[in-house]
Amino acid sequence: MKRRDLIRYLEIYGCEFLREGGNHTVYVNRVAQKASVVPRHREINEFLARKICRDLQIPEPA
Repeated sequence: MKRRDLIRYLEIYGCEFLREGGNHTVYVNRVAQKASVVPRHREINEFLARKICRDLQIPEPA
């Protein structure tokens, strides 16, 4: 999955950008009070994308 597609998906489900780290970006779901990091790679493994969604308590991408 492309990184920008994952970020767009997270934002559709109400997740917000929190801050930039050294090699990652932190997104937060304020409703569930959960946070997760998104690595800065062009391609993100499907397993990692599903884990990020689980961490943020949003539906996993199809």
